[in-house]
Amino acid sequence: MTTALITGATAGIGAAFARRLAADGHNLVLVARDTERLQEQATELHDRHGIEAEVLTADLSREDGIGAVEERLADRKHPVDLLVNNAGFGNKGRFLEVSMADELTMLKVHCEAVLRLTAAAAGPMRERGRGGVVNVASVAAFVPRGTYGASKAWVVQFTQGAARDLAGSGVRLMALCPGFVRTEFHQRAGMGTDNIPGWMWLDADKLVASALSDLAKGKSLSIPDPRYKALMGVVKLTPRGLLGGLTSKTGRKYGPQ
Repeated sequence: MTTALITGATAGIGAAFARRLAADGHNLVLVARDTERLQEQATELHDRHGIEAEVLTADLSREDGIGAVEERLADRKHPVDLLVNNAGFGNKGRFLEVSMADELTMLKVHCEAVLRLTAAAAGPMRERGRGGVVNVASVAAFVPRGTYGASKAWVVQFTQGAARDLAGSGVRLMALCPGFVRTEFHQRAGMGTDNIPGWMWLDADKLVASALSDLAKGKSLSIPDPRYKALMGVVKLTPRGLLGGLTSKTGRKYGPQ
């Protein structure tokens, strides 16, 4: 039986990955900061699907947190076959309204942790000749959206570059770029969502099903909804200056995830 490790596993997209992978018969390593929620989730998934769910409490904004997950991914005796780098957050406010400490924490979680955990997982996977990594980015990667959008753009570029470097090794890497998803993401960041049209909201479980399908097809980039695929097509044709003006009106207050 294969094992999947999911960061940010207790809510939102991470929890949806855990539900789907458990239902498909994968054992899990669930990673988040809240031990109690992790244990409740692990028990529920074990009881419902008969899989083994390991709990790993780790804060990926801290060196010891990243190190603990790296160590688990490097364990050759208990290999991880699929890594889902999902942990992330948003900051409310525009550039210079957010503290530098919070900006740097975002880069730690969105970029450094993704880089290090991808490397920790991909090495053993390449040795075995199989495995997969899903790095959760955002459609915000394709528009000017401050540190959040820039960090997600880095995730996309890094993942696609690493996917090319590992082509033919049996290791698949994919950047997942959702739009607005009904999760705890915006509430945790103190972001209002009243101005977001209903058609822009995605269901986390359907998003995960689409993402796993794209990973199986060997795609290095997944935008898992026809509406957002069409929207990103328009974005490509829109002048960057105009995009900057449009996104500055919403700022990070309405950052997709």
